[in-house]
Amino acid sequence: MVLSGDTSDITASGQFVNILLDGFFLRRPISVCDYDSETLTLIYKVVGKGTEKMSTLEKGESLDILTGLGNGYDLEKSGDKPLLVGGGVGVPPMFNLCRKLISQGKKVSVILGFNGKDDVFYEEEFKALGAEVYVTTVDGSYGKKGFVTDAMDGVEYTYVYSCGPEPMLKALYNKSETSGQFSFEERMGCGFGACMGCSCKTKYGNKRICKDGPVLEKEEIIW
Repeated sequence: MVLSGDTSDITASGQFVNILLDGFFLRRPISVCDYDSETLTLIYKVVGKGTEKMSTLEKGESLDILTGLGNGYDLEKSGDKPLLVGGGVGVPPMFNLCRKLISQGKKVSVILGFNGKDDVFYEEEFKALGAEVYVTTVDGSYGKKGFVTDAMDGVEYTYVYSCGPEPMLKALYNKSETSGQFSFEERMGCGFGACMGCSCKTKYGNKRICKDGPVLEKEEIIW
């Protein structure tokens, strides 16, 4: 979904937007795939009634969206050879991050993990940015058979950025040999820190995933 509008509040890769849909009480949080001064690109999977409603929207319709939510990734810690790891619906926020890091002259490696060949998307888009791209599928129908951690062997990296399901993040946490930033998902009520519904414990106290996250430093995560 490509939207046009005011994107000035989006200041970091890894932030998300919260979309109000007719007939639904709570907004739907969706990660930002890419953005510029006038447009916003969102990639989502139809998994419930909210995203099903989004899939029926037509060109020309307007949406009420809260933008610039969450803290996003800190690019200053990447080093020269950052590794970006995205699993399934965690792939989209890696794209803008990849584009920014490459524009800074970094040598970026990307690992994309999916269940099967039919789930693979954005591989060519990452390659077009100039990244070294590795794809894994659980069933072995495309790329390397296994999980994202199976593709890490032999890859040189100075830092890890990631987004994906929690089991993937935990495996990556245990496998990675450097520090990193991990983007988490939680059920959200408001999306901007008021309702406290997405609070989680960290080594430095409770944090709200929507406001203090969704990106947490590796050193503060409690599993």
